[in-house]
Amino acid sequence: MNDIVVCPSCGAKNRIPVEKQHLTAKCGKCGTRLPTAGGGVVELSDQNFQQMVSTSTLPVLVDFYSPTCGPCHALAPVIEQLAGQFAGRALICKLDTSRHQMTAAQFQIRGVPTLIFFQNGQPVDQVVGAVPAQELEQRLNALL
Repeated sequence: MNDIVVCPSCGAKNRIPVEKQHLTAKCGKCGTRLPTAGGGVVELSDQNFQQMVSTSTLPVLVDFYSPTCGPCHALAPVIEQLAGQFAGRALICKLDTSRHQMTAAQFQIRGVPTLIFFQNGQPVDQVVGAVPAQELEQRLNALL
């Protein structure tokens, strides 16, 4: 069984065997580190948002944040922790709303941090504000 992971840089589709998802994988075309491999947080943009979220076979959590937001800074370590904890089971992403306003407007983001949970490319849950890690874990586990 393979997972198909779209490269955030070049858009190439890469097959990652399920038994090797815990390893760090690179795109076969451009060499960029792939998002589900290694459990890192994926930085999204207006250009790659739709492709990353709609093609993911895993549940996706997107943290809509601003670099000038205090609660966003407080939530950042929690997001990093979740990325490691859910590596291979969920895709954890961030989108800077001050730089990528089209996507933020599409989802009517009025305040940050806003966290939206996606499954099969569709939003299924949303949280506004800095919430405890346990609540985010519960919501992610519900999607698995």
